[in-house]
Amino acid sequence: MVEMGGKGSGRRPKPIEQKRRLGNPGKRKLPSQNAEVIVLPFRDIPEPHRPIATAYGRRMWDAVWLAGAAWLKPSMDSEIVLMACEAIDERVQLRNQVMLNPASWRERRGLRELDKQIASLLGQIGFAPSDRANLGIGESKNHEFHEIRARIQAKRDNASS
Repeated sequence: MVEMGGKGSGRRPKPIEQKRRLGNPGKRKLPSQNAEVIVLPFRDIPEPHRPIATAYGRRMWDAVWLAGAAWLKPSMDSEIVLMACEAIDERVQLRNQVMLNPASWRERRGLRELDKQIASLLGQIGFAPSDRANLGIGESKNHEFHEIRARIQAKRDNASS
């Protein structure tokens, strides 16, 4: 018999951002919206190590690095970000084909698969509410790792000075 729900079931809790967006369907008390926000210093946007074909992909590259500056590491995350941007370039071309020929079901199906791939790639680097919650970068909570992260960031700041 498979156990559903409850503690130890492996289900992740719904992120607070998602509860707010849905109007708090469970009507449980949520933390105040005046939660502490940690602002990290802005980093320069790294250059991609392969060319990005269109302006759409380049806009995605810049937007991801700006929005994820607090947690993305160019040395580790640039390949996933670049793959997502290349997929965006491919998506623009494929969508144009679908729009010109609405009966092209293969291309439409490919477009939906590409959408899933893009969502998955962006999720891997924290651009979905549940993924941000798993990374601890959603709404600020008094989490047990908050102090550890602060010490790590302080060490990084001291090392880069």
